[in-house]
Amino acid sequence: MGRAERWAVPSDHTAAFAAQGYEFIGRLCDRRGTDVVQTRLLLRRAVVMRGAEAARLFYDDRLFRRHGAMPLRVRRTLLGQGGVQGLDGEQHRGRKALFLDLLGPGARQEVVSLFLRHWRDRLPRWEAAGRVVLMPEMGEVLCAAVSEWAGLPVTGTALTRRTHELETLIDSAARVGPGYWRGVLARRRAEGRLGRIIEGVREQTAPVTSEVLERLAGHRDEPDGAPLPPRVAAVELLNLLRPVVAIERYIAFAALALNDNPDWRDRLRGGTDGDREDFVQEVRRTYPFFPAVAAVTDAPVTVAGQAIPHHCRVMLDLYGTDRDPRSYPQPERFDPDRFHEVPGEFAFIPQGGGDPALGHRCPGEPLTVDVMKAAVGMLVDELEYDVPAQDLRVSTRRMPTGPASGFVMAGVRRRARAG
Repeated sequence: MGRAERWAVPSDHTAAFAAQGYEFIGRLCDRRGTDVVQTRLLLRRAVVMRGAEAARLFYDDRLFRRHGAMPLRVRRTLLGQGGVQGLDGEQHRGRKALFLDLLGPGARQEVVSLFLRHWRDRLPRWEAAGRVVLMPEMGEVLCAAVSEWAGLPVTGTALTRRTHELETLIDSAARVGPGYWRGVLARRRAEGRLGRIIEGVREQTAPVTSEVLERLAGHRDEPDGAPLPPRVAAVELLNLLRPVVAIERYIAFAALALNDNPDWRDRLRGGTDGDREDFVQEVRRTYPFFPAVAAVTDAPVTVAGQAIPHHCRVMLDLYGTDRDPRSYPQPERFDPDRFHEVPGEFAFIPQGGGDPALGHRCPGEPLTVDVMKAAVGMLVDELEYDVPAQDLRVSTRRMPTGPASGFVMAGVRRRARAG
């Protein structure tokens, strides 16, 4: 018998994961003195692992599959069922190609332009308000931008409702009780509403207002060539909208990093695009975004000298891998200059690793970086504001997290231009 078959029955660590949040996998690995630890989560045998070498194997689709990997509660809220994240093989590559086409350079430029326009349109209200909370404000601005790009209504109550639904999906996967069920209900409503829009496009009873709607309505999966069921097309539309709204957290973290590192605010004013990209990447490395991702072994695999059996759920620590001292000396130190040297392909994985066209790296990662760079430009070049006393702690227990206060800004005003 192989080593994997001789494993003892491990204890269930679901409660510890809920209590420790982003630091759970790292703490467990530290206690065991290894990067790969067997455990149980939600009463199911699982393996947790961290580090660049573990990530390299995790994103090898010959060894791991995604179908059925994420817990059902995550699929009922955050991800939906039938979407690209849970596909494998040829079907995944075909669906991923659709996302990569839709999120190409032209689309990214359009979304960033819409984001800045909607933000600037809000500035008179910000100036009159005295105090604004950045994170929820950014959620509304980002939802308006991505909705307009996708051809969805952005006036009246439709935008407010959509923003609330998307933020509920983002926030509910790790909740229990009413918080979780609010996420389930929000997904049902959103999928139903967007599914009817897709059906209207197909039946030509609704106008085609964007390439996004046209492509999703017309997409046919390989190898059978069948069109997506309306609800699955709605899941994929949400997979375009939701991650953009989630950038609100990264923007709040960028504002927090500027506040904590005022020398970088001065450096970024009039700085190069490279400086801004390095700053954004260090924000993405340092601050907690998504804690871990899951897959299932498609064959027995050995990681860090430990054998993992076939059909075992495996969770890769994104947060811990991005803060691994073997890849990043003094990982707790905020130092954008470390990105002068490109980190190893699987040492920097805030949104996955490997080739996004072939594997399960997020196709929207370049858009995330572009939006964040635009947001940093607004914060340092176009706005002046005060940061009043508030709770700026970032809990690593709450998933997903953000500055406790949402980052309150006071006295927002447009920055006077020189000359």
